[in-house]
Amino acid sequence: MRSVFSETPLELNSKLSNTQGARIFLKREDLGIVRSYKLRGALNKMSSLNSSNPVITCSAGNHAQGVAWASSYLGIPADIYMPLNTTKQKIDRVKFFGQDNITIHLKGDTFDECAKAAKESVNLCKREYIHPFDDQKVIEGQATVGIEIVDQMEKFGRIDYLIMPVGGGGLAAGVSSFIKDASPHTRIIGVEPMGAASLTHALKMGFPAPLSAINTFVDGASVKQVGTLNFPLLKAGLDEVLLVDEGHVCSKIIEMYNENGLIIEPAGVLSLCALDLLNVEGKNVVCVISGGNSDVYRMPEILERSLIFEGKKHFFRIEFPQRAGALRDFISKALGPSDDIIYFRYTNRINKETGPVLLGVESKTREDSKTLLTQMRKLGINFTQISSAEL
Repeated sequence: MRSVFSETPLELNSKLSNTQGARIFLKREDLGIVRSYKLRGALNKMSSLNSSNPVITCSAGNHAQGVAWASSYLGIPADIYMPLNTTKQKIDRVKFFGQDNITIHLKGDTFDECAKAAKESVNLCKREYIHPFDDQKVIEGQATVGIEIVDQMEKFGRIDYLIMPVGGGGLAAGVSSFIKDASPHTRIIGVEPMGAASLTHALKMGFPAPLSAINTFVDGASVKQVGTLNFPLLKAGLDEVLLVDEGHVCSKIIEMYNENGLIIEPAGVLSLCALDLLNVEGKNVVCVISGGNSDVYRMPEILERSLIFEGKKHFFRIEFPQRAGALRDFISKALGPSDDIIYFRYTNRINKETGPVLLGVESKTREDSKTLLTQMRKLGINFTQISSAEL
């Protein structure tokens, strides 16, 4: 790999270090050629093939970019299957890296549905399948992230904690397998999105078992079932697995942009979210920033999820008395000076005592939101909290 691309940087982050009272190092896989670690596994696997016959793969985006780049570099044609909800930014980058060597197929609403379509094509065409995580050569390629971390940390001292995201498990399986031998005292933490905790489910069941449904918001780490080859390596290599709320992910994306000027994709900040759940004071901590393929068009959704997670935005269904001044009383008596109505819809019902109002309120702080809820209850307002999807 060193003949193809340079190692990615390992950076001491002063802001995070001061906040945590520790030395926080970021392994910047987002600064790689395809802005993620996925090129490593794709290149390792495709370089091992005995022919230049076309290959097939499936990916939510980053692995697809790795395969596309390797396809162009090695001269191996590739059919790349991607879910229908893959962002335009990722599709465009796959096209850019693969050029005329690749063909993109958009299939299925989730990675697993897309993978099924890709495997059907594999069986039909009898081609090699480049799995995004459940493949020995792919796992081996991702393990090179760990080799670089150990080499780069030599001048800083021992690695007390190593934190990295877990989706299908290729990165975490490869890196943890290497680190357990190279740095046995290091505590290795895997981090999953709460809505797609396939490893946590597998550990509970005792074997890789599919989740019935997943939240695909953290698209780079959202699969229904952790890899079969990966599971025993993860079980042996990880000391702990943490779950992170998708709203927490959004808040961390915004924090890293506002305070550090870094644009990181949802899966890429999972390791940073874990810092809020651990006590790492006085330790050397390495967080793997797994990718930086973020789409600016997702920012409104990210901002809203962040505000809801932080308790600064609420949506309500309120039964208002159908009398003059009812809304004015609510505004003057329930809303605080920092509260802002961001959504309002009212339906007048004929010959009814009450009418439903759908209301969205944004507050400056979590405490302001708590005060709003307290005031609404104190005033006897009949309300139900709802999600923005119910508006």
